[in-house]
Amino acid sequence: MEKTAYALGYRRLSSRDQSNYSLEYQEKAIKDYCNRYNLELLTMFTDNGECSDTFDRADFIALEDYIKNQKGKARYLIIFAHDRFSRDLSEALAKIKSLENKYKIKVLAVDEPIDLDIEDPDVFLQRAFKYLMANQELLRIRQRTRKGIRMATESGRFINKAPYGYRNSTDRSGKGIIVVDSDEAEIVRMIFEEFLKGTPLSGIVEMARSKGFALKGKSAIPRILEKCTYAGLVRVKADKHNPEKFVKSLHQPIIRELDYWRVQEKLGNRKPCKVQPKDDFPLRGIVNCWCGRKMTAGYSKGKYKYYMYYRCLDHGDKNYPGEKLHAQFEDILSEISLSERQLAFVKKNCKAMLEKKNESSKLLLQTRIKNLEEVDKKIDKLEERLINEEIEGYTYKRWHKKFMEEKAILKSEIDDTLYNNGSKEWAELQRYLPHFSNLKEIYQKADIRDKHALVRELFKADITYFEGSFRTSDVNALFFDNALGINEKGFLKIEKPSSFSGSSPFRT
Repeated sequence: MEKTAYALGYRRLSSRDQSNYSLEYQEKAIKDYCNRYNLELLTMFTDNGECSDTFDRADFIALEDYIKNQKGKARYLIIFAHDRFSRDLSEALAKIKSLENKYKIKVLAVDEPIDLDIEDPDVFLQRAFKYLMANQELLRIRQRTRKGIRMATESGRFINKAPYGYRNSTDRSGKGIIVVDSDEAEIVRMIFEEFLKGTPLSGIVEMARSKGFALKGKSAIPRILEKCTYAGLVRVKADKHNPEKFVKSLHQPIIRELDYWRVQEKLGNRKPCKVQPKDDFPLRGIVNCWCGRKMTAGYSKGKYKYYMYYRCLDHGDKNYPGEKLHAQFEDILSEISLSERQLAFVKKNCKAMLEKKNESSKLLLQTRIKNLEEVDKKIDKLEERLINEEIEGYTYKRWHKKFMEEKAILKSEIDDTLYNNGSKEWAELQRYLPHFSNLKEIYQKADIRDKHALVRELFKADITYFEGSFRTSDVNALFFDNALGINEKGFLKIEKPSSFSGSSPFRT
């Protein structure tokens, strides 16, 4: 039998709103329809896994391009059912009208006759009702999806693409889960550790890049620092019935929860160093002018060579020789280093403190577990008050953050009490304590970031250079006595010694 007209076929299957009919079944029904009405099927277009609420689908776009290029050839677009065409009422009716007006294409489902009068008001109403029902089903699908996502996240399951440091996998039940990528996880730990040390973001970026960190953009590191995923937490977003909350994850954490909350607190107040020091100028960004401004550094051309200098931008008439400042500062490190007698004293007292700590750990553990239970009750009560509209959202957020921080600290303290009997601290003390006898050598061997970290630990307040001397108002308590001795020699002035952060451990 001679074919009377040309037609195109379109079939669709969504990963979200699965049809009861497979792509193969839809294709067979479309071909049977064409045979029944003597239509020659030119080609079949298929979208597999595409959503129904938009026509921005790969093969539907190709279908429209085909119609444009073969304008006037095909007269019919045959679909299995109208919900395979679209589940959006307004989008569907507009697209049908557009195809008809522009290309004289008639859209027909396999349960509709070929001579269907699409201008008939009853036909329009029937189609509108079909799309209305499809639209309703789409809204139900979205609602089920939202509920499913919330249930999954409330159970501690991370459901999106794995963030840096993890990779997507499945558990024994076949459900999605993220697992630690050991190489990337080491970089994530380094990023958090360096941030807590006070290393500038630019320095963290440089260190991460050297270890293979591949994420691009200025916000790559801040995004890492803001993710609760690394602390073994899953953020459950608020909805109209439930407040936002954090739940313990099913995946393994990379960092401690306590460290995550400390980083979040620091992110709100942190003022990053805008000056990235160079190895030639280790005191740049560390030493202040007497006016309080950070000194800059550079080289000045002399008659025979270039000379290193430090100076303040507000007092450019005064240059301080770099070699002199470096030598003076290294002399301070030599003098402030601990003697063998002091090292033995610290070792003896630290051992006694660790033993005492172990004796009281059982009582502390009971107290902390009780406190943790009380904080959990406070969180539950807070959520109940928000749901009952007894408090405002901003009040909930403020107290929820406070309780979560308390909970994180308590959990960390409980973990430390359970798993740490002091052996790790004692091993680290014996490993690192001897280095305190030669801080100058450590400083000389360290790179620029470690130099700055060492200085920040030694001097708890700003360091100023004025009238040939370094000056500060606060020194680490461990080096209290030695700092006072340097003060008497004159090349380190201790301003307001009473403001030290703690008394000397060598005095009883």
